[in-house]
Amino acid sequence: MTTGSCLCGVVRLRIDGPLSPIQVCHCRSCQKAQGAGFAAIVPVDEGQVTIESGVGDLTAFESSPGKTRVFCRHCGSPVFSRRAGQSELRLRAGILDASPDLEIASHAWCDEAPSWDLREDHAPRYPGARPI
Repeated sequence: MTTGSCLCGVVRLRIDGPLSPIQVCHCRSCQKAQGAGFAAIVPVDEGQVTIESGVGDLTAFESSPGKTRVFCRHCGSPVFSRRAGQSELRLRAGILDASPDLEIASHAWCDEAPSWDLREDHAPRYPGARPI
């Protein structure tokens, strides 16, 4: 079991089950939504996630057709995103309370990454979307 919360602590969640490796997205949309050079994403099945508090304090924004970004309406912390018709939630790694030992699986949209934020690791890099 892994727990997570937003910055102000109003939204708290629990993930039951193993965590997948981190997917890093460098697209301009993620940069704007995170206020950083990338989003660090932990994909999990929606059935593994229990929102223990603050469900009414979550708000959503459809950032592109079929993609909704969910965040705390008090502190603005991004919590997860989801695509319409999918049961996968894309949790933001920064909300996890502990720092699990997760590897980076891949980097997507590297062509949109700011020059000041490219890191070197051994994960595959894709100029656009990560192949499914």
